[in-house]
Amino acid sequence: MTLKQNIESEIKSAMIARDKTRLSALRAIKSMILLEETKSGAKAEISEEDEMKILTKAAKQRKDSAEIYEQQNRADLLEVEMAELAIIQEFLPKAMTEEEVTAAIKAIITQTGASSPKDMGKVMGVASKELSGKADGKMIADKVKALLNS
Repeated sequence: MTLKQNIESEIKSAMIARDKTRLSALRAIKSMILLEETKSGAKAEISEEDEMKILTKAAKQRKDSAEIYEQQNRADLLEVEMAELAIIQEFLPKAMTEEEVTAAIKAIITQTGASSPKDMGKVMGVASKELSGKADGKMIADKVKALLNS
């Protein structure tokens, strides 16, 4: 079952259960998928990699909004964003721990033969591709920078 089919099935369940928060989050994901499918030059079906990018983007948007709401002491809006984030994360693969990310990046550094901060672009290219959807891009960049500077 593709992500789109899974989301549509979950939307029906949320409608039956009258779960407005879940329905809102699922409709947002479906909207992002439809936009990706219909953008100019796109194939009829989007790849699993594109699906993960869409989900990651949606999760990041919710995290960013939540941070802003927290800074502005808007607990009501913060609660909604966190609930939607939890729903989106159900469809994402389990996130890697910091230790797992560090180990994966060390392996990539060895694999690419990187030795100095000048090689950060080379390592980031491989790391971003391999860890996409499994780890936050900012954490990946920070770990790569720290490991290449040591």
